[in-house]
Amino acid sequence: MDFQSFSDKIAGLDYSRLEQEALLCRGDILTMTTLAASGHPGGSMSTIDVLLTVYNIANVNRNNLHDLNRDRIFVSHGHISPAVYSCLAKKGILPQDEYIAYFRKAGSMYEGHIERSIPGVEWTTGNLGQGLSAACGAAVAGKVNGNEFDIYVFMGDGEHEKGQITEARRFAVKYNLSNITVIVDYNALQISGDISNVMPSMNIAESYKSDGWEVLHIDGHNFKEIAGALLKAKSCSRPVCIIAETSMGSGVSFMEHKACFHGAPLSEEQYYEAVKELKLEPSLEKYKEMRKGFMWAAPHIKAENPKININQGSLIIYNADVKTDNRSAFGAALLDLVKINKPKEYTDVVVFDCDLAGSVKTNGVEKNYPENFFQCGISEHHTAVCAGAASVNGVISFFADFGMFGVDEVYNQQRLNEINSANIKLVTTHVGIDVGEDGKTHMCIDYIGLLRNIFDFKIIVPADPNQVDIVIRHAAKEQGNFHIAMGRSKVPVITKEDGSVFFDENYEYIYGAIDIIRQGSDGAVLAYGSTLYRAVQVHDILKSKGLNFSVINVSCPAYINDEAFNKIAGYKKIFTYEDHISSTGLYCTIANMALSRKKFIDATCFGVNEFPMSGQSDEVYDMLSLSPEKVAEKIIKEMGA
Repeated sequence: MDFQSFSDKIAGLDYSRLEQEALLCRGDILTMTTLAASGHPGGSMSTIDVLLTVYNIANVNRNNLHDLNRDRIFVSHGHISPAVYSCLAKKGILPQDEYIAYFRKAGSMYEGHIERSIPGVEWTTGNLGQGLSAACGAAVAGKVNGNEFDIYVFMGDGEHEKGQITEARRFAVKYNLSNITVIVDYNALQISGDISNVMPSMNIAESYKSDGWEVLHIDGHNFKEIAGALLKAKSCSRPVCIIAETSMGSGVSFMEHKACFHGAPLSEEQYYEAVKELKLEPSLEKYKEMRKGFMWAAPHIKAENPKININQGSLIIYNADVKTDNRSAFGAALLDLVKINKPKEYTDVVVFDCDLAGSVKTNGVEKNYPENFFQCGISEHHTAVCAGAASVNGVISFFADFGMFGVDEVYNQQRLNEINSANIKLVTTHVGIDVGEDGKTHMCIDYIGLLRNIFDFKIIVPADPNQVDIVIRHAAKEQGNFHIAMGRSKVPVITKEDGSVFFDENYEYIYGAIDIIRQGSDGAVLAYGSTLYRAVQVHDILKSKGLNFSVINVSCPAYINDEAFNKIAGYKKIFTYEDHISSTGLYCTIANMALSRKKFIDATCFGVNEFPMSGQSDEVYDMLSLSPEKVAEKIIKEMGA
């Protein structure tokens, strides 16, 4: 909303009504946490006055929850869910009784930390330090789309010990995200006690100031001060942080300034004492009866993402005589997608980078479409969340990084992207042992094993530049989180036996399918990514020795559909060939599927079983006995040829 409308809304606030609503919210908070015998009443009560004020001012209501121009309220310290639920109920977004009666009940949607599946909740939080990054993602999506809205980010004081918040603060200033207002619930307590004792050097206000934010200080329990600070923040031309000084357990004398009530509910005896002090009628017995009647709910509906409309464009076909790296093919496909989706009828493609644009080949977008490119610096934790949140706010979000930094380093952030039903396209280069010279610190040899633990994160490892181009366009149009992984080195174009391009304009990509690159009857070598062309070399060596093996491209090493698995199971002997930890990669997928289907498959794995030494790519493959020659030698020996 414009400044005048906002000012009018501030002027029209009914402070006596706010005070009464805040009182009722405190009662709700105590009732639901006592009923559940768990939860975080103390921080919920210290935040409630500011939270309720923002909900009464912000352009958020039950009719505009999917409007890209709505205001956003992010709650980073997700454990204050009782306060959030009570505010949403007062706004008419949630039914009044349900969230109290079923709070933290198994099968209930009203979980202990706020979930994006709850109407009015923008981002699932609980793991502290994430909220400001998510807010930045929403802000940049709005910036690219030309949407106008305000963003409010509620944060705890203790969570500012997390370094990710520093990453997010600097990003917000760099991109002038002046529509972001952070409100810090400064009750000066965390689980372990006084924040000044837990981390003595932390100065929240000065940290924001030094990063270029405007900082305001208020009494977080004075509605007029809260409203005045929000009005001033609205007029500011840079991001604003409001330090709201509050009292843990505010409103109940025996709870105030007590760290023990951060994460501990009241006993029933304490509950009745507290509601008496608040001059409220106790309702614990009423909700006990409701809770008894609760039945296991159906699976929760995932949060709805904005619809996307993407032009996939035309494939870039690399001829058989071309030798380039897959990352360059990614860069070319990405640049094309950004370009052809610029017209307003299409959804914009945005790109996030962590100081690696030249290496991961996003520099084409950086040069030609800087408004769609966000350079985040060396701040992977922030970037993973920022890109994920952008993806649910009306853009198609690509985050490109090295495998070690985009997967291993930010595993929790990617896990949260999945929990939030994000639509992130994570593209990592320098995976496997192909990045040999950089040594073991940079060899991402566990990305399949890690991301297979995140239930719906799709993993694709394309074999050559042509499959890269196809897969990038495929992932862009599909909803859901994708990880597309590739090595660093140049690779040959995969061809059919007649020498023509295998992944040509007639190739149809199906997630979970396989590609039979070479036909053979003695067995099959299964490979993906940088090992596939090496598997073709293995095939040629074996053929010269009288063994005719199929070569199969398994571009989705964590998921194989039933049709593909049945084809694989039809071979009397298979060998998996991968530059990944052998126990958690493709071999693991085959073994799990075989066991679950009670099928015997005679399989041998060629993979990585130790952190490799530094050296040229081919040298490292050879040292690990993964060169085509050594793999072929082992197969010949095992086959008794």
